[in-house]
Amino acid sequence: MSRPFDPAALFPRLHDIPEAYRPDAPVEQREYLVGGELRHWQGPLAQVRSPIYLAEDDGERQVVLGSTPLLDADAALAALDAAVAAYDHGQGQWPNLRVAERIAHVEAFLARMREQRAAVVKLLMWEIGKNLKDSEKEFDRTCDYIVDTIGALKELDRRSSRFELEQGTLGQIRRVPLGVALCMGPYNYPLNETFTTLIPALIMGNTVVFKPAKFGVLLMRPLLEAFRDSFPPGVINIIYGRGRETVSALMESGKVDVFAFIGTHKGASDLKKLHPKPHRLRAALGLDAKNPGIVLPEVDLDNVVSEALTGALSFNGQRCTALKILFIHEDVLQPFLEKFSAGLAKLKPGMPWEAGVALTPLPEPGKVEYLKAVMADAIDKGARIINPGGGEHCASFFYPALLCPVTPQMRLYGEEQFGPLVPVVPYRDVEQVIDYVLQSDFGQQLSLFGNDAQQIGRLVDAFANQVGRININAQCQRGPDTFPFNGRKDSAEGTLSVHDALRTFSIRTLVATRFTDDNKALVSEVIRQRSSNFLTTDYIF
Repeated sequence: MSRPFDPAALFPRLHDIPEAYRPDAPVEQREYLVGGELRHWQGPLAQVRSPIYLAEDDGERQVVLGSTPLLDADAALAALDAAVAAYDHGQGQWPNLRVAERIAHVEAFLARMREQRAAVVKLLMWEIGKNLKDSEKEFDRTCDYIVDTIGALKELDRRSSRFELEQGTLGQIRRVPLGVALCMGPYNYPLNETFTTLIPALIMGNTVVFKPAKFGVLLMRPLLEAFRDSFPPGVINIIYGRGRETVSALMESGKVDVFAFIGTHKGASDLKKLHPKPHRLRAALGLDAKNPGIVLPEVDLDNVVSEALTGALSFNGQRCTALKILFIHEDVLQPFLEKFSAGLAKLKPGMPWEAGVALTPLPEPGKVEYLKAVMADAIDKGARIINPGGGEHCASFFYPALLCPVTPQMRLYGEEQFGPLVPVVPYRDVEQVIDYVLQSDFGQQLSLFGNDAQQIGRLVDAFANQVGRININAQCQRGPDTFPFNGRKDSAEGTLSVHDALRTFSIRTLVATRFTDDNKALVSEVIRQRSSNFLTTDYIF
C-alpha cells in the first residue's frame, strides 16, 4: 500500500508554524473560581500536554502547554458550599432575580467571552487538535447558542406573564430553578457541549459547580475573570482535578440537585449511584452512541459518500453523533468502497492551523494503541483494510482505516470506537440491520440512505421507537440547536435543545387563588406594587 502521509514530515518545526499559531509559553494555572473569587491552589498540578509534537534534530517532542490544579475533595466541597450558600434553599439573590436581570448578567458574560475568541480558538487547536475552521465554528456556535437561549427564555417568560382562569381558579404558572447544578462537559466539544448545559442552568436561576473536560481544560482559563465579574458570588464555581476525587465527593454530599454530564454511560451510572437521594436528582446526560448509517440498494451513492465521509471522520470521528458503523447493501458495496476510499484519500492530514486540514492528531493518551488493537481484532477475524495507508500511525496521529467486512464477532461491530476507524457491514436482508438496531445498547441516532419511499417509510417506522433522531440521506448531527437532542437506552437521559434545556433545568410552579373580587384585588395590588418577582405581568421585549 502507498503511504498517504509522510510521518517524518507530519509534525512541524517550531519556526515553520505561523507566528499567530505558535504555542505560548507553558502556563502554570493555579487559579480556580469559588464564591466569586479566584483562589490560588498551593497543591499539586496536572500537566497539560498537546496532541501536537514538534520536530527537532533528535526526534519529536510533545508540546507541554502548561498545568492546571489537581484539587482535592475539600477544595471541591468548598466550591459546592459556595453554590449551596448562593442558592440558599431558593432564597438567595440569584434564584430570586427577575428574568430580565438574569438575562443581563448572561449578556454581560457573553460580551466578555467574545473578547477571548482568539485565545480560546488557539487553545482548542493546541489542546485537542481541532482544526482552525472547526475551532472557530465551535466558539461562534457557542456564542450563537447563548444568544438563542436568551431569546428562548424571553419568549418563555412572555408566555408565562399572563394569568389563567380555570374552573373558578385564577393562577399564574412560571418556571423556577431546581437548586445546585453540577455541570461536566466532554473533551471533543469542551466549550460548546459544556455551555449547552451550563448556560441554561445559570439563566434559569440555578447555582452551578462546573468542572471542565479532562482535555480542553486550559481553554477555560481566559474565561475565569469573565465568569467572576459577570455573576454574583457563588453563582458559578469552577473546579479542576480528577473526577474520582472531586466529583465523587460532590455527589456523595447529596447537595447536588441537577447533574449535567456528557461522557460514558458507565461514568454517569457510577456517579449517580453515589448520590444518597437519587429521587431528588434531576439528570441531563449525553452518553455513548454507536450510530449506524444504513445504505439501501436504490440510492445516490455520491451523496452517501459525501455524507458518510464527514459523518464518520469529521474531527477524526471523535463525536458522539459520528457515524460509527455502516451497513451497505451488497448490490452497492463495491462501488461504495471504491468511492469512499477515493474520497478518504482526498482528506488532508496535518496540523490544525493548516489550510484545508481534515485529519489531525488525537488528544487522548493511549488512543492510537486502542485503535490499533481494535483494528487488529477485526483483521484477525476476517476484515480487510480497504483504503491505502489505512491504520498508518505516527505518535498521536492515526490515519483512518476503512474496514470490510465487519462481522458480529469483531469488537468494532458493537464497541464505540470514537476515532478514525470506519467499519462496513455488507448485508443482503434488511432484517439483519433492523435486528442490529433493536438489539443495540445505544439509541442516539441513525442515518438512512435511499430513494425508495416504501423502504424508507418502513424503516422510519421500525426505528422511530429505537433512536432519538432519524436522518434521511444525511449524516447524524446535533444541529440545528432548536431541534431536540436526546437518545434512548444507554445513549442519553433527558432532552437538550435551546428550548428543552430551559425546561430541563427548571420546574413549573403555580400560584393560584379562588376567583373572587377580594382575591382579584389582592393579586392586582401585588402586581401594581411589584412586591413579588414571581407574580408579575412584566413583558420582556
